[in-house]
Amino acid sequence: MGFTYNFPRPAVTTDTLVFREGEHCIEVLLIKRRKDPYKDYWALPGGFLEIEETPEDGARRELKEETGLIIDVLKEVGTFGEIDRDPRGRTITIAFYTFVKNAVNQPFAKTDATKVKWTSIKELPDMAFDHREILKEGLLKLKSHIMLAKLDIIDFFGLDIAKLKKIFRCLD
Repeated sequence: MGFTYNFPRPAVTTDTLVFREGEHCIEVLLIKRRKDPYKDYWALPGGFLEIEETPEDGARRELKEETGLIIDVLKEVGTFGEIDRDPRGRTITIAFYTFVKNAVNQPFAKTDATKVKWTSIKELPDMAFDHREILKEGLLKLKSHIMLAKLDIIDFFGLDIAKLKKIFRCLD
């Protein structure tokens, strides 16, 4: 599929919040960036969308490429498009979230990541781009899904009521 446009177009990326149950609160998976911009900063797994893939497929591909995780269930957090969010140029990202059980295969650094780590949402490091804002919105989305029992979240992520209550308490 080839198109030619006479006007500039933004790039599109995806970023994925991967949550899991932590000892005291939920944790989010972060990668340490291998390349500039923001080399050696912690970030959400993500990257540029390829021309022939949906945003969900791009998010799954980037997550697998950077962490080795294979995820089926993704829910959209939102779209983030501040003009200067990426120093490489005009970039819009579509963010997703998922919740994994602690028994899921352990992530490891691949391609664009030098390290991966699970981090409590209460102890976040400095983050690249606008990823702290994306995380904040993702936590609000998760909380609203729990409050509204939207998308039948108990079955959706395989969580029981006790775990949902624990997650909900640490989101305040």
